[in-house]
Amino acid sequence: MSDQQKTPQPPQKQDRQPGLEGEMRPQPRDRMEDWKPSGKLTGKRAVITGGDSGIGRAVAIGFAKEGADVVILYKDETQDAEETKRLVEATGRKCLAIAGDVGDAAFCRQAMEQAAQFLGGRIDILVNNAAEQHICNDFSEILEEQVERTFRTNILGQFWMTKYALKRMPDGAAIINTTSITAYKGSPGLIDYSSTKGAIVAFTRSLSQNLYEQRKIRVNAVAPGPIWTPLIPASFSAESTAKHGTSAPMERPGQPDEVAPCYIFLAAESDSSYINGQVLHPNGGTVVNG
Repeated sequence: MSDQQKTPQPPQKQDRQPGLEGEMRPQPRDRMEDWKPSGKLTGKRAVITGGDSGIGRAVAIGFAKEGADVVILYKDETQDAEETKRLVEATGRKCLAIAGDVGDAAFCRQAMEQAAQFLGGRIDILVNNAAEQHICNDFSEILEEQVERTFRTNILGQFWMTKYALKRMPDGAAIINTTSITAYKGSPGLIDYSSTKGAIVAFTRSLSQNLYEQRKIRVNAVAPGPIWTPLIPASFSAESTAKHGTSAPMERPGQPDEVAPCYIFLAAESDSSYINGQVLHPNGGTVVNG
């Protein structure tokens, strides 16, 4: 690891959530420039929520490089989403960007209809990646609307997206959910967020048993540690953002490009046909149980 990669990012704060990648310094590495494709997903059709930036962008580009057409869902970060679309299309694959709130079941239903139509009527891979988080260090002051909003986006959104995607998914398809290291070790200032991420682990394990028995659909998850994405300056103080990732055993934040290969692996039946109901842990060396 080079000294430059271990150098902390400068203090910075964004006053909106979701955050905007274009305002981050340095920019996250999420363009999969060093990825060597081998056609693992040739002919596949994928939907990725939270696909406009960070981990979602890297996954979208990685899938495209492996041969998949992609639909990305995002909330309202139009500039980031258009850049991801451009980068996917530069690989020679098709891409559609759909704006909306994954916490709204009606939007999820409409988005899946639109995505399936764009992809030719079939969805082979669903990545439930959209999430939000809000710091609250005094639990007695946590806002009810914040808790409800976080649960609606982070876990109910995965329920609704999966429910409506399944109507267009063939037997043998793949679902990949984004959970978090906080599901395993907790976070004192992100109690509601960590709780949703724990729920995603249980959702993944339970859904994997249900869908594989019925339709041979594999359901797995990825639990990233501290990754340099727009969610970080959008969530934490400038001082905390500057220290992001330094407490990991590898003493730095991870980059989206270092996380996306987990999703490619789990999406590709050639690589992960015997993996179901499991969680991968790209977290900078923190040992967790599960």
